[in-house]
Amino acid sequence: MNKKLSEHFFRRDCLEVAPELVGKILVRRLTDGTFIRERIAETEVYRGEEDKACHASKGKTERTKILYGESGMIYIYLCYGIHWLMNIVTGEKNNPQCVLIRAGEVHNGPAKFTKYMQIDGNFNNCKICGNPDIWIEDDGFRPEIKTASRVGIDFAGDYWKNIEWRFIADGK
Repeated sequence: MNKKLSEHFFRRDCLEVAPELVGKILVRRLTDGTFIRERIAETEVYRGEEDKACHASKGKTERTKILYGESGMIYIYLCYGIHWLMNIVTGEKNNPQCVLIRAGEVHNGPAKFTKYMQIDGNFNNCKICGNPDIWIEDDGFRPEIKTASRVGIDFAGDYWKNIEWRFIADGK
């Protein structure tokens, strides 16, 4: 039987949570009662105000205040005005960090993944744990993980662009 992840899972540093999310299954219950499931194949870390690629790098704003809040909250934002991207807040309060769900086994890219899972801005600031419409399950699968630099953040400078904070199921 698959086990739903608890809030405790997310109450750790994003660098611990991100590689452990790879291999877990995101589940979405649709309004008609059907379920969509896809195994997470890739995650990416955004960690603190010092991380020039993190939305919190400019400090706490109306948009980023969720990153300073409770772990296990879903942070959704619109990229390029057309793509919803899904992150999960991790760590302790007032320590802004999150993990981007970057790809599934079938749907590569964070926008394709959220589109398939029918995730949009309505999920922003919702809990991932105890939510009847979206959650993450662990079925015990543990893929080998490789790391790589993050994608699409050239604006953050060489150090932040090249740090290997992307976690990928080996073979993906």
